[in-house]
Formats: sequence, structure tokens, C-alpha cells
Amino acid sequence: QVTLVESGGGLVQAGGSLRLSCAASGIIFSAVAMGWYRQAPGKQRELVAIISSGGSTNYADSVKGRFTISRDNVKKTVYLQMNSLKPEDTAVYYCNVDRTSIWGQGSQVTVSS
Repeated sequence: QVTLVESGGGLVQAGGSLRLSCAASGIIFSAVAMGWYRQAPGKQRELVAIISSGGSTNYADSVKGRFTISRDNVKKTVYLQMNSLKPEDTAVYYCNVDRTSIWGQGSQVTVSS
């Protein structure tokens, strides 16, 4: 059984930083791409960042230059470092095994102005 367990969300002031972690089990982690998505109230879930099995990355335009996705294949964990946070980054953040319906439980990120 594949599970993804997220940690690291919270409340931060605008301009601050947070790091999300997503630990995977039950999967050959090094062989899969991993993504971070977010869903704000009343909005559709959107892709934030994705990292391939080889470490290539892509970002939504709204977070380029502020967020960094990375992975540790030994720890089977994917990270999302979020800097210069804005109130519009407030959302529930989910990690995902790319091209699957495997999702983490969600982490609330709230950025106050």
C-alpha cells in the first residue's frame, strides 16, 4: 500500500517561509515523479511544482523564484521550500505521485497580511 504523509504546514506572516515535507512508503520512490498541488477555498486544485525522477523541476508561474521543490530518494521524501510567502499562497497543499491518484492528506498553509 502506497502512503504519502505530509508535514510542515502552518501560519506565517507575509514575507515569511515554510517548508513542507512529504514522506512516501510502499513505492519505488526514486522511479517516480512527484508533485505539489494546492487548493484555495472556492478554487480548483492547481499544480504548484513537479520534480522528475531525475531531478528536473517545473513550477507554476505564480511561484517561480519563490518556491523550490526537491527530493531525497534515500529518505523517500519530497520537499517544498516556500519563501517570500504571500496571502494568495494560502491554501491546502497536497503532494502527489505524478500521473496517479495517490495523494497526501493535505497541509494547511495560511499566510497573513
